[in-house]
Amino acid sequence: MSNKIKKINLNHSFIFFFIVNICCVLFFKYSNFNISSILCLLLILIIGVSHGSLDHIKGKKLLELLNIKSNYIFYITYILISTAVIVTWMLLPSMTLILFLIIASYHFGKEDTQFLINDVSYFTQILYFFKGFLIILAPLYFHFQETVTIFKLLLIDNEMFYSSLNLIETNKVIQIGIISSTISSIFLFLKNFEIKKFVIFLDYFSILILNYYLSPLLAFTVYFCFLHSIRHSISLAIDLDPNNIVNGFRMFVKKALPLTILTGVFSFIGLYLLTNSYNLDSAILKIIFIGLASLTFPHILLEYFLEKNEK
Repeated sequence: MSNKIKKINLNHSFIFFFIVNICCVLFFKYSNFNISSILCLLLILIIGVSHGSLDHIKGKKLLELLNIKSNYIFYITYILISTAVIVTWMLLPSMTLILFLIIASYHFGKEDTQFLINDVSYFTQILYFFKGFLIILAPLYFHFQETVTIFKLLLIDNEMFYSSLNLIETNKVIQIGIISSTISSIFLFLKNFEIKKFVIFLDYFSILILNYYLSPLLAFTVYFCFLHSIRHSISLAIDLDPNNIVNGFRMFVKKALPLTILTGVFSFIGLYLLTNSYNLDSAILKIIFIGLASLTFPHILLEYFLEKNEK
C-alpha cells in the first residue's frame, strides 16, 4: 500500500469522525429530522455499489493470470454466483443471512484496516473479522428490536433464529462481542506500533456514535457509503493514476458508471416488482440487503482469488 493511499485514508478517517460527530449531535438535537429509506437506497446505489463497479477490470486481470482468454467466463460466473445467492436467500434465509454477516464482518474489517497493516498472518485475518464484527453488533446493541424487525423483513421467519437472538441479548453475548471487537482493534493498533494507527479508534468510535444516534439502516448507509466505499474508491482511483488523484477519480467514475447504472436499473425493477407484495420500506430493505449480499459474495471471491494468484 503506497504512502499516498495511507495519508489520504488517514485524513479521510479524521474528516469522517469530525463530520459524524457534528451531524449526529445535530440529529440528536433536532430529532424531528428524518431521512427516508429511499434516500438510503439511492446513496447505496450511487456511492456504495460503485466501489465494486470495477470488478470487471479485476476479473479481466484474474483471467489473464489464469491464462483464460474468454472474458465471458468472468461475467457468466459473476452473474451465476449473484443469482445463486438470491435463490439461496429465498430458500434458506436464516442460514444465508448468518453467512453473509460473517463474510461481511471480515470484509469490512479487512478493507477498512489493511492499509495500515503489512502482516497477512491468520491471526491478523481473525482480528479483521472481529474488528468488522462491530458493524453488525452495534445496531443490535443500541437498537435491538429495530434490528430484529429488519431481519424479519428480510424473509427471516425462523422462530429458532429469533429465540437465539433473544438468548444472545439476555446473556450479554452482544456486549462480549463488542469487547472482543475492541480488543481486536487494540491488537491491530499495537501490532508493529505506529502512532498513525490511532485512526483505527477513530473509525471504531465513529461506528459506535452512528449507531447510538441513528437508526440501523441510516447508520449502516452512512458507514457503508462514506467510510467503507469512499475509502475503497480512493484506492482504486490512485491505482488508475498514481500521479494525479483527480484524474484517477475521473477515470474511476467513467469506468464505474456503466455497471453502477446497470445495478441501479435492476434494483428499481426489483423494487417495482416487490412493491406489488410489500410496502415501500420493506421492499427497499430487501433490495438493499439481499442485493448487497448478492454482490458481496462474488466481489469478495474475486478479491480473494486475485490476491492469491498475484502472489
